[in-house]
Amino acid sequence: MNLARHHITVFEHERIKLNQEINGCRFDDLKLYALQQYYGDKGVPYFSLTHNGIQFNEHVGVIQVGNLLIEVLPKADKSEHSKSEEKKWRDMLIGMMRAVGSFDAKVTSNSQLKIKANTVLDLYIEMFINEVEYLLHTGLIKKYRKTEGNTTSLKGCLVYKKQLQQNLSHEERFYVRHTAYDIENQWHILLNAAIKFIKQINTNASLHSRIGALMLFFPEMPTIKITEVHFEKLIYDRKTEGYRKVIEIAKLLLLQYHPDVSKGRNNVLALMFDMNKLWEQFVYVSLRKYYSDCKVSAQTSKLFWQPDNGNCTGIRPDIVIQKENITIVLDTKWKNLNGYNPSADDLRQMYVYHEFYKAQKTALIYPGVGAEITGNYFDVDSNLNREMQCSVLQVELKAGNMQEWQHELAESIKKWIDKM
Repeated sequence: MNLARHHITVFEHERIKLNQEINGCRFDDLKLYALQQYYGDKGVPYFSLTHNGIQFNEHVGVIQVGNLLIEVLPKADKSEHSKSEEKKWRDMLIGMMRAVGSFDAKVTSNSQLKIKANTVLDLYIEMFINEVEYLLHTGLIKKYRKTEGNTTSLKGCLVYKKQLQQNLSHEERFYVRHTAYDIENQWHILLNAAIKFIKQINTNASLHSRIGALMLFFPEMPTIKITEVHFEKLIYDRKTEGYRKVIEIAKLLLLQYHPDVSKGRNNVLALMFDMNKLWEQFVYVSLRKYYSDCKVSAQTSKLFWQPDNGNCTGIRPDIVIQKENITIVLDTKWKNLNGYNPSADDLRQMYVYHEFYKAQKTALIYPGVGAEITGNYFDVDSNLNREMQCSVLQVELKAGNMQEWQHELAESIKKWIDKM
């Protein structure tokens, strides 16, 4: 394993060109070719191909190509690219992901996150390690499984055909089919595959010894080719519920890995997240947590249009708040207004929410710093309708204490609602 990782940091919507050097690392033709192969004919949602390069979009996270780690950070202002800016946005991204539950997992009392928040990938790997260490500490579950083979004692059902084929001259052996109760089961087979995988991709030296310890203490399991079907077949019960989070992390890592079969050395692992959805979820969980005297719902659908033949089309705002007999609809947008008004499409969308949800107030939630803006819609006779308002609320982004930031966010929206 090569622990020398080359690290490039860019922001969302930025472009990387062939032979461009960032942080002393060169984006060479082999790395570009690996990403082009990964993109394929159908494309991927994380970036687009440009002439001799790639351009990222609103997805953030990490893409590892061979020993080159490309870190894509969110950015909602026009500040210059610097080390301090990288740290600010990296801390904010990781803090938001923790807040919405992306890193919600158990850890033993003496096994907290000890490494620096270098990248999202490092944090996911360490969270996986913490979870497996916890399972080893508390004891791996046992399950019943059907098995067959030669034994020295007769147990279960004797398989006559195989007995005659293999044991005709070995009277001391029995070929039987029986039920075993042990730790060899589908959960441990998947975890064993994930442990071997993180040993292969890890380039963080501070995690190397802990991965080696897992390789030593985790029981050896059969090797299989992991697909999404293996995760879909899992059925959780009281004994296996504690495996849910670590299996989710294993699934995320194993199914996002794309080996470079043609070159053999620039495998691609993409761990990317849609910043629009993360921002929406962050606002939602903040309101749920710190605005307890009302009902906060996410993605509440209503039917909108019915064709003569076919399925209905619905509408679904990001957040709906019910307070007594008052309905408030919020829609989150991960983009900076930079002093401009919201787009016409966003305003039309909020007009529809007013109508279909009988809302008393609606608002668009943007990241950034700026005064609250409230506007009214015109009716069909081109008169201002004072009953139909749409506000623009801008939330200042912070990378420090996430709980304080969530509380401030919820309080600012609560004050706006209380202006009824």
